[in-house]
Amino acid sequence: MGHSGVSIRPIQPGQWRTYREVRLRALQDTPDAFGSTFAAEAARPDDLWALRVAEAWASGHDKALFAWDGDTVCGLAWCKRSATEPGMADLFQMWVAPQSRGRGVGAALLREVVAHARGAGATTLRLGVTVAESPAMRLYRAFGFRPVGQPEPLREGSGLIAQTMHLDLYAD
Repeated sequence: MGHSGVSIRPIQPGQWRTYREVRLRALQDTPDAFGSTFAAEAARPDDLWALRVAEAWASGHDKALFAWDGDTVCGLAWCKRSATEPGMADLFQMWVAPQSRGRGVGAALLREVVAHARGAGATTLRLGVTVAESPAMRLYRAFGFRPVGQPEPLREGSGLIAQTMHLDLYAD
């Protein structure tokens, strides 16, 4: 990654409070990057946060990841294998803390997600990204993600547009 001290590790069930804190921070920092909202997520009871992380940990096909800079979480990504579409995995909740942007943290998270999706038997990794010339869009394009289908509203009531993108996990 070009710098030391950053590592990517799975979120463990006992870290659900940290996950909640980081997820809510992400939704406050970049609300236009996510389909969910701070208000919706902040209203979730603790047991649902704990269950979300525990289920991902136990599933064998979902992977929730933190990027750590020393002992501080500086990024988040969640990969989930589709239950209804064979070969498809989805990337959700991708976020890098402002102080860590431009340091390769997003690329490190994405490399780990790609490796996990391949290991879980996926042939395609799918994500949705707000349509803009943003660092996120540039990162996804650099990794080989391509637009699929027509852009759609980011969420109900939003004027923002999101684009579904796919990465062929076995392209040359």
